[in-house]
Amino acid sequence: MERAIHWSKVGEAGFVSGMKILFTVYRWFGRWPFRVALYPVLAWYVATRPDARAASRDYLNRLHQDTAGASPAPTLLSVLRHFGAFAETLLDKLLVWSAPERVGGVHVDGGQPLIDLLEQGKGGVIVASHIGNFELCRAMAKQRRSALKLTIFTHTRHAQQFNRLMRELAPDSQVDLIQVTDLSSATAVLLSERVERGEFVVIAGDRVPVSDQGRMVPVDFLGCPTLLPMGPYLIASILKCPLLVVIASKRGCDTHITIRKLADPVHLPRADRTAGATLLAQQFADLMAAECHLAPLQWFNFFPFWAQARMTEAQA
Repeated sequence: MERAIHWSKVGEAGFVSGMKILFTVYRWFGRWPFRVALYPVLAWYVATRPDARAASRDYLNRLHQDTAGASPAPTLLSVLRHFGAFAETLLDKLLVWSAPERVGGVHVDGGQPLIDLLEQGKGGVIVASHIGNFELCRAMAKQRRSALKLTIFTHTRHAQQFNRLMRELAPDSQVDLIQVTDLSSATAVLLSERVERGEFVVIAGDRVPVSDQGRMVPVDFLGCPTLLPMGPYLIASILKCPLLVVIASKRGCDTHITIRKLADPVHLPRADRTAGATLLAQQFADLMAAECHLAPLQWFNFFPFWAQARMTEAQA
């Protein structure tokens, strides 16, 4: 029977414990020596973590079928490259705060809706994904604090080692984070106040909630049925605010930030909120799929994503 491990239960098993040493290698010698030092670590991790290895292969296989063979085949080498892309993203997360000039070029596609909201002094909800490096958006917001302010919903108990490394090497990176496992009335009031001030609330839309797992909707992602959380769409509906999707992925040496507005404001019908949220979640899933086609090694959900959705649905 296929196991379905919740993402928040997946241990780090030392994957990021050596990043401080590898970051030092990068600082002294550059990216290619960093890669030379990195791949033995990756080979060990892939060899000793069958769950993560299987999750990567499952994603690569589904993407390979959805692209009619245009994306990398789900081989062990592709799995290793997939983890390598993730490790390089961890490096870029650190560089964004400590040496942003080394991250490479940044290209923005569809930024006008966000610019319009900023000029109007309006806030909203941003749905993010585990594609690429959203840290770049946070750093840009920090550098332009007078114009764009972000509040990040995060489950910071996950990846604790990397969060400690970020605090040590880039203290400013932990600003404006809110750790949540559920949306309380106090949190809703806090978010409402921030949106009214023209700020943006960022919520991941591609992970099963830590709690209240029944609040999910069915979508098609990469040609396969799965479940995505209702949270971002419910919150935007409660706050009666605009809803945007922002995805920042690495394509070659440059970062491409894709911005799309899904609704302004969000209205979910009282009679069937699930149906309204499903339509928005499917648009988000379509944008993720399009980005995966363009940057196939940039989706970093290393847990049994589709298997978990099936088990959760069966338990409902």
